[in-house]
Amino acid sequence: MATIKVVCGIIFNEDKVFLCRRSPHKSLAGYWEFPGGKIESGEKEEDSLSRELFEELGMSVEIKEHFKTVVHNYDLFTIELIAYICQFQKASYKLTDHDQYEWVSKNNLNQWNLAPADIPIAEALSKC
Repeated sequence: MATIKVVCGIIFNEDKVFLCRRSPHKSLAGYWEFPGGKIESGEKEEDSLSRELFEELGMSVEIKEHFKTVVHNYDLFTIELIAYICQFQKASYKLTDHDQYEWVSKNNLNQWNLAPADIPIAEALSKC
């Protein structure tokens, strides 16, 4: 089974964290996630995260530090999800791969229908 390397941002704006819901036409449709995307060949993780956030959300962030890496086996593929703590700067909130977004309290992340690979990240975040 192929492993897909994906980077995501735990994006803070004051005391809230940014979540996006995957569009109906995407895999894992309807699940909420920390936004990001696939790392392209030869690309640094941080560069990939900045690029993906800008492409998918028109968002700029300051990437602070690596937070957690999760390896999760889905039915058809394995994902290595690499999460970085980020500070929100600005966004146009154009949605290309998502149909909704929310700023939520990190203590309420367990109330959202998170994608399975994102759950361990949310659990670790709620303990910080």
